[in-house]
Amino acid sequence: MNMANESMNLIALRARYEAFKARGLRLDMSRGKPEAAQLDLSEPMMAPLGDYISEDGQDTRNYGDPTGIPEAKRLFGALLGVPAAQVIVGGNSSINLIHDALSRAVIHGPLEGDAPWGKLNGAKILCPVPGYDWHFNMCRTLGLETVSIPTGETGPDMDVIESLARDPSVKGMICVPMYGNPSGVTYSDETVDRLAAMQTAAPDFRIFWDNAYCVHHLYPDEARRDHLKNLYEACAAAGHENRVLMVTSTSKITFAGGGVSAMAASPKNIARQAALMTYQLVCYDKVNQLRHARFLPDLAAVEAHMAKHAAIIRPKFEYVLGVMDRELSDIASWSRPRGGYFICFRAPRGCAKRVVQLCAEAGVTLTPAGSPFPDAYDPADSVIRIAPTYPPMDELRQVMELFPLAVKIAALERG
Repeated sequence: MNMANESMNLIALRARYEAFKARGLRLDMSRGKPEAAQLDLSEPMMAPLGDYISEDGQDTRNYGDPTGIPEAKRLFGALLGVPAAQVIVGGNSSINLIHDALSRAVIHGPLEGDAPWGKLNGAKILCPVPGYDWHFNMCRTLGLETVSIPTGETGPDMDVIESLARDPSVKGMICVPMYGNPSGVTYSDETVDRLAAMQTAAPDFRIFWDNAYCVHHLYPDEARRDHLKNLYEACAAAGHENRVLMVTSTSKITFAGGGVSAMAASPKNIARQAALMTYQLVCYDKVNQLRHARFLPDLAAVEAHMAKHAAIIRPKFEYVLGVMDRELSDIASWSRPRGGYFICFRAPRGCAKRVVQLCAEAGVTLTPAGSPFPDAYDPADSVIRIAPTYPPMDELRQVMELFPLAVKIAALERG
């Protein structure tokens, strides 16, 4: 296309953009939140419990075991692939469990006898990118240096990780290993095995395995959904049983604001976390744990429930991907996730911030450009996290009318 044609095309695109802007819309696609219809699926959970007694005889209305009731431990053990005895059940936020575990490592050291990370000079955490902004920011808040690791189709670059792990100041890694936020990538068996077996200069190296989307398949049938190898089992087989802390929650299974979370790890890690919890809290919300365990008594019940979620959000993903295929395939690229909550869009280099700005000025809020990288710095200014789940379909159609316009305008402006 010659310069004259590009100029005419840009004028036409801007005219369409101004017409859209004149609608005065206020639409929000900034976070990966469930739509109200997804939350409605769990309304039956709010029926009266009838009694409040857990299977070991605890009255869940009263104080009790801070590590959780047995039926909730069993449920999360099934989700994460570990024995129920190696599970701590928390409140509604898995992020809270990760933050607490990181804080304990900073203040006390991961296990008794380990040096507190906060007393070391420049403890580092490896962060696969594009990744989850809350991970980066909590590390920074706790004084931990974040190191970006590029992610490919099978997970983070293991050659880079294995090289960096020779540095004793590298204390761990934090990641979303299945249907990554926002990469959509699920780590391959080889990646899991290498993470489990690699030699680390720091004997207290920890992997914070945020398995937030472990049952969040867009295509629930076995043939089309991703599978993630059990990192705890791989670590135990490699002689590094204490290496991993696994977390998940029901935040995108039941109620985002009223779910239950859990951490699973080796017996030594769980005993350490439980001991350091002693004076942090008396117990988490055991009534909510019981409510969840009765509503979702086993893995089969969870998978049946998640198939209902998939039926609501799968059409949204397919619609967004269809628009991108039709409108943007010649100038951009994007992930095609089979689960999770995000599409990782890669705009032409140097255009992501401008695309987000154009959308914001026309009334559509996206996740800020740069968010999937530590310090919100994307060196290519390319990645945009697209979260299709929250808007109803009629709003999503309007967003996807604007978004391709913004990308094309930004690309032509960039030249």
